[in-house]
Amino acid sequence: MRFIDLFCGIGGFRLVLEKRGLNCVFSCDFDPYVAESYKLNFGESPLSDITQISENKIPDHEILCAGFPCQPFSMGGLRKGFEDTRGTLFFDILRIIDKKKPEIIILENVKGLLSHDNKRTFKVMLNKLASKINGIDAGNNNNLGYNVFYIVLNARDFGLPQNRERVFIVGFRDQDVSLDLKYQPDNTGKLTSILDKNPEIKRISKIGKNNIITNLEKHRCYNQIKNLEYLVAYEIRKSRTSFRFDNCSPCLTTKMGTGGNNVPYLVNHDRFFTIKECLKLQGFDENFQLTSSKSHAYRQLGNTISLPVFNFLASRVLDAFKV
Repeated sequence: MRFIDLFCGIGGFRLVLEKRGLNCVFSCDFDPYVAESYKLNFGESPLSDITQISENKIPDHEILCAGFPCQPFSMGGLRKGFEDTRGTLFFDILRIIDKKKPEIIILENVKGLLSHDNKRTFKVMLNKLASKINGIDAGNNNNLGYNVFYIVLNARDFGLPQNRERVFIVGFRDQDVSLDLKYQPDNTGKLTSILDKNPEIKRISKIGKNNIITNLEKHRCYNQIKNLEYLVAYEIRKSRTSFRFDNCSPCLTTKMGTGGNNVPYLVNHDRFFTIKECLKLQGFDENFQLTSSKSHAYRQLGNTISLPVFNFLASRVLDAFKV
């Protein structure tokens, strides 16, 4: 089967699907640093702007994958939705679907998409795509005719020590397909198990360190958590700093690439997460190659899909399609 990889990032969709024997016939991303990382691993550059590509030039394919930009819908962004030009890229996906009519579509975004604009944004998307939603007639004739299922999956439930919730939207042209998305959570992943033994040390500024100490001392569980090996500080600010102390990482975000104190910080190791640790937190091999720009590498890792999560979804989608 052939698939296309829109807004491909560093190639998470492709890694999983190619391991299952599928063939990528087109990929695109307009970030040159992303294109650099992608080429290092797949031998080709996806550098292109989807808004400037005619749907007629997209190769035929059976599966369309798109991890379309999440910042317009993210709690970490301004949540402008369709008012943000990145939000309107969803309609570029629609025009390609309308022209090429793939058998399967797989879309991914932040959980905040479901609640954005009092749920109106997600409703618009479903109205454009779906004739059926989770097995129920959508009651809308002006759509692309897909049998749509959606689910929120957390990387933490798939053996990764990262609290990362993402919504996946799957659509089949076949109206009779039933998609079983039940699973047994695997919460065995521990942050301490992925820490580098000989990490490249990057310490926080004196101001940042003072912000951590001040906010930690105010924490209601200070005495219980202050000496934990896996104590993590993130969103480090003078007025407020967040902490995780359950041997699990907070959600990695694109803000990691903006500098400052946006990379999670191991308080009692006195250092930020390394690139290799972030790769492992997303389920990638630590030797996966990334751009030489560390800020862009962090950003890319905050933006990619978690491989074990998509591997689960891909297996269920392909099994359903074959039945």
